[in-house]
This record gives sequence, structure tokens and C-alpha cells, in this order.
Amino acid sequence: MDDFAQALNKHDYNFEKGQVIRGKIVQHTSDGAYVDIGGKSTGFVPVTEATLKSVTNLADVLPVNEEFDFLITSDQNAEGQVNLSRRQLQLQKAWENIAEMSESGQSVQMRVTAINKGGVIGEVEGLRGFIPRSHLVERDDVDSLVGQLLTATFLEVNQENKKLVLSQKRARMASEMGKLTPGTLIAGKVAKIQPYGVFIDLNGVTGLLHITQVSGVRIDALTTVFKIGQEIQVMILTLDEFKGRISLSTKILESYPGEILEKFDEMMATASARVEQAREKMEKEVE
Repeated sequence: MDDFAQALNKHDYNFEKGQVIRGKIVQHTSDGAYVDIGGKSTGFVPVTEATLKSVTNLADVLPVNEEFDFLITSDQNAEGQVNLSRRQLQLQKAWENIAEMSESGQSVQMRVTAINKGGVIGEVEGLRGFIPRSHLVERDDVDSLVGQLLTATFLEVNQENKKLVLSQKRARMASEMGKLTPGTLIAGKVAKIQPYGVFIDLNGVTGLLHITQVSGVRIDALTTVFKIGQEIQVMILTLDEFKGRISLSTKILESYPGEILEKFDEMMATASARVEQAREKMEKEVE
């Protein structure tokens, strides 16, 4: 035993706070678990640091004799023992995963756990996420959303401020946009008229018919051509699923500049017959 004690003393167990170390679970207590990390003393994992999720049975999360990676969260005490955390490593990994998904425009599922005046709160990759009411598909009966899984995309990912904001509406739009293709004709209704363009409702998603894409001639006021609720045929020019933008055109359907101003109804009635000619124009513009 003396030889064993001397061997331990000669070995350098310099565990430092912030270090990642691997260890084996050796014992459970009501407050946490003891971990063999190869030192003079075992490390200790508090129940609150065992995992990102709430713990009902520590043995399910950290089984005895199983090995895991841990982050050292304290300096060694007089006995050489350090506190450990598996939760902190999972937290860092979760933020890394979310950052990658956000950059690629990937959608995720968030389970709603609570509501407030501003929207709904839920869990994404073990982190607390928030969807503002304005970005919910169902905004009137938010109470019914508690417990549901909502598909959403990221609006803001800020690890420093622990801020995770998502949008269900943008995810729905991205899904619908995936069914659309540039160069195709689509029917819609005028939803909003602005000085710079007309927003067209395309069966649940909205595209912009910019004022420069209405006709080959200058238009001073779009309200002289369009009205809210008006049915219209438009060509899809471009799609940006990441930003949720759809660019539309009626100018490309014209046989001559200004035709839509003179023969709007006739243009709409014969729009399908103008598609090939419009596509040829699109290809020339790309070239």
C-alpha cells in the first residue's frame, strides 16, 4: 500500500478548470455521481450538470461503469477532487449544431413548452427557443400550441446572449417555395400595393412583382393598374428560399411594351400561351 501511495504521489494529476477529460461513472448519490478520472480522488458531477434535459433517474443518464467526456468546472479542492459537467459540453455542441443549421437555412422542430404575450417558448436541441407571435402560423389560439411540435427556421442565433429566435411562418414559406420553379407561370391574387411594387399571394406564400417588372413602359402609379384581391397570372423570375423571397414578372409576358396597360384581361387570358416566349426572354437575359 505504501508503494501504491508513493506511485500516486509521483504521478502528476494536474486537473485544470476548463479541461475536457474522460471518466467512468463509479457511484450515484442523491446529489449526483462520482467519476473515476484517474486521479487521487474521484470527480463529482452534480445532478444539474448531468445533461441538458431534466433528470428523473440519474442511472438512466449516467449508468455506472459507463464512460463519458466531462468538462472540469472547478479547481481541485484539498483532497484533489474537481467538479465535472456533461451538460456544459452538450450545451456547446448544441450551439454549434444550431449555428450550422442556421447558416444553411435548415428548419428544425421546436416543442412548445410555454406561452407569453410575445409568442411561444420551446425547446430546440435542448436549448430555449422563442417564436414571436408575428412569426406563428396560428396566432389567435396560441394556448393550443403548448405541447405541439412546430417546424421553424432561425431568425437569430446569439450564443453570447443565449438568444434563439425562430419563425414558423418562414419555415412554411420555405416549404411552399420548394414546390415552385423559376420560369413557370403561376396564378395569384394582389395582396398589397406599395409604391415600389405589388405583393402577390401565391396560395399561402407571397411574391413581389416589382414596379420595374410590371411592364416595358414606365408606370407612375401601380394603383392605376392593380387593385386588392385582383386575380393575376405572373411568371416566377427568381427564388431565394434562405431569405424567403420570390421575384415575379408580368413584363416578360408582354408582346410589346405597355401591353398590360392596354389589354390586361386579354394578357391574363392568354398567359399560358405566352410562357415559351417568356422563357426565351429569360434565357437571353441570363446570357
